[in-house]
Amino acid sequence: MADCTNRTVYEIFQSMEEGPAAAPSAATAQAWLDHHSRSLGFFMEGKFVRPAQRQTLSLADSTGGVLCSTACAEDGDVSQCASSAATGYKSWSSLACSQRSKALLRLVSVLGLHGQCLSELCALCEASCSPSALVRLLQYYSSWAQLRDTLIPGWTSLGVVVVVSSDDCSLYSLMLKVLPALAMGNSVIVVPGRSSAPPALLLAQLFTAAGLPAGALNVLTGSDVTLGAKVSQNPNVSYIAYCGNKQDGLTLCKASAGMGVPVSVSPCIGALCPFIVFESADIDSAVDEVIQVAFKKKKEVHWVLCVQESVSDSVVARLKLRLAGMKCVALSSEADRGLVDAAVQEAQQQGATLVQSCSASPSGAQYPPTVLCGAAPSSPYVVSPPPGPLLPLLTFRSNAEAVVLGNHSPHGYAASIWTEDLTLALETAKSLSVGSVWVNSSSVSDPCLPVSGHKDSGTCTDGGQEGLYQFLRPSFSSPLPRSSPVSLEYSKFGTEPSQPVIPDSPVGASLPQSYLQFVGGKASKSASGCSVAVQAPGGGSVLALCPDGGRKDVRNAVEAAIKVQPGWMKKSPSARAQSLYSLAKGLESKKKEVSASICTQLGVSGDEADKEVELSIARFNVWAAYCDKVQGGSLPMPQSGAALSFPEALGVVGIVLPDKHPLLSMVTVLGATVATGNAVIMVPSQRFPLPALAFIQVLQSSDLPAGLVNIITGNRDQLTAALANHSVIRAIWYWGSAEGCQYLQYTCTSPLKTLRLFCQKDGEGSDAGTDWAQSQPSLLEDWWRNAVQWKSVWIPTA
Repeated sequence: MADCTNRTVYEIFQSMEEGPAAAPSAATAQAWLDHHSRSLGFFMEGKFVRPAQRQTLSLADSTGGVLCSTACAEDGDVSQCASSAATGYKSWSSLACSQRSKALLRLVSVLGLHGQCLSELCALCEASCSPSALVRLLQYYSSWAQLRDTLIPGWTSLGVVVVVSSDDCSLYSLMLKVLPALAMGNSVIVVPGRSSAPPALLLAQLFTAAGLPAGALNVLTGSDVTLGAKVSQNPNVSYIAYCGNKQDGLTLCKASAGMGVPVSVSPCIGALCPFIVFESADIDSAVDEVIQVAFKKKKEVHWVLCVQESVSDSVVARLKLRLAGMKCVALSSEADRGLVDAAVQEAQQQGATLVQSCSASPSGAQYPPTVLCGAAPSSPYVVSPPPGPLLPLLTFRSNAEAVVLGNHSPHGYAASIWTEDLTLALETAKSLSVGSVWVNSSSVSDPCLPVSGHKDSGTCTDGGQEGLYQFLRPSFSSPLPRSSPVSLEYSKFGTEPSQPVIPDSPVGASLPQSYLQFVGGKASKSASGCSVAVQAPGGGSVLALCPDGGRKDVRNAVEAAIKVQPGWMKKSPSARAQSLYSLAKGLESKKKEVSASICTQLGVSGDEADKEVELSIARFNVWAAYCDKVQGGSLPMPQSGAALSFPEALGVVGIVLPDKHPLLSMVTVLGATVATGNAVIMVPSQRFPLPALAFIQVLQSSDLPAGLVNIITGNRDQLTAALANHSVIRAIWYWGSAEGCQYLQYTCTSPLKTLRLFCQKDGEGSDAGTDWAQSQPSLLEDWWRNAVQWKSVWIPTA
């Protein structure tokens, strides 16, 4: 420690100054880079491939020197890599579960031999990941590879999975996607960011040495994340998983729109996370931890310190004491220094006071650790903090106000709660809309904990058994059909009506029967005052008129849904089950009317219509039984402490229903969403809306809260655009045209929405191979798992 010979132990502990970090020995990693002439190619077919005449990107080390270069893949390389992965999938998926498990476990021994090289390479590339963390990942997922068919029956692997990361993503976050995909029997194409590319290539080499079949793991490097979209154009690719910063994730979503490949996004970099300190907390421990995560560790997230007013003066005094003598933090560039200076100046103009370790130098790419006391929650430097050592400090009075501050951010990645009152900690954790909650700790991770990014922090679940399902599909379902992007003017999508629109006529006019839609618990006309004609099967006469709903109807439905959904989510599972049982009884009492609507609309026999109604009644009963059966629980932890995981509702879900089985399909998705605590806005089939409109009678006589279920009819594309552009709607399930699928994937990025897209061809009644009459457990479980997001709570012990 600098000048430590002239200082007492007491003085050292008062300043909490750290000594200079020892320079890592990089001989082994340097030798590996020298072996490849410091010019890295791709890894495919179980070997390194270095094509000639490829554009390269240089990777700098911490001193600014060139560490190595990586090649940028071209179309021929992408095609070769996809073929390699398809071949590798056949070999890897054909192995028994025990054989795949042994192959992953062998890598633990290989890492024991080459862990030092990997660790040094990660340090040189600044791609943080320790060999011990990788060993833990391998041990956890090798056991799941062994138990897949035993504990997850009825599910099968997807095929070729593409895992993409941004330049600032850690190797650990990347492998948290790669290893579960491999464990479930998929082959993987890794498209790493610039800093994680050399370690990813080294790991691919080690995987192959451990016995992984050639082509099961491939690494393809490029200039940016759009390479992942190019890879997904290959028909062998089944799924894209992304981790990194949000901006690159949105770029990938837009670049891959219309290709018919599902994309999951985990923006683990740059999220805004609350650090909440209650008056019942151990203040010294909380202050030590917030300084550690905000100023000393390599930050992947931005922290906001929220302190109860009664102890705010004590916290600020301890912050001043701990910050005294801390060194300036290096910034990435002079541009970042400009952003930090602007944020600090703005904070001071708004009345914030500064607590700094030392005065900031006039210029230079470094800045002292700074706490901005008295910040306002809506200030730009709080909502969108610059890249630098700044820690906004907000105050709150009550426990409820702490939750409001914690949920103020558009992100929902994680939170840290500090209190010695366990009841208060659990109540706050339950109320925060985040995927991970650490009680009296922070930044703790383990692969056994399922974490779903809430709000703008992700569209999938990583970790735990729940995180495996993104790399699986029910065995009885068909793979989603592939498509090609079409030329689409996104601003004009859904603006042109595709059906004749008829103004509502006076009562008594000679017109077909008019139906009403269902918004906010009431049957009503559309806000536009117009109706659309519903034609008989085969394009014959007009059967009925239904409301021509639009953007205003969707807005009214969302307003009603967000009022009632929090209360519905808090109801006990048994109470929700009773409501679903009552829906089944109500449908049974209206069986004759609903069956007649199916006969009239589809032109099928009475027996077929009766069968669909009976299946729908049985489906409601199944969902009622599901309500209290899967509720998470405690998890075995490798460290001291306890961890809890539990599913939570997504919020408001928009569903554009398919043409096939218009009643049974609606009941299936309605039951899945309502049973898990969501509110739902449904758009019935544009061609066959009458069964859904007849079902409104059942809803009117049920005990569901008004606004929980809404049914809006009209132009499918227009209503799809309205759902996509509403910021409150958290997820959209869509059956419709290829253009609609492409529009949603391109548009639903700000804020992020969880999407389930099924392309159906108009006039054929197809919905991507979904067999609605199937009652296989894995098919219903798939719907249930897509209607929830998971939360993990870590409670350490002494």
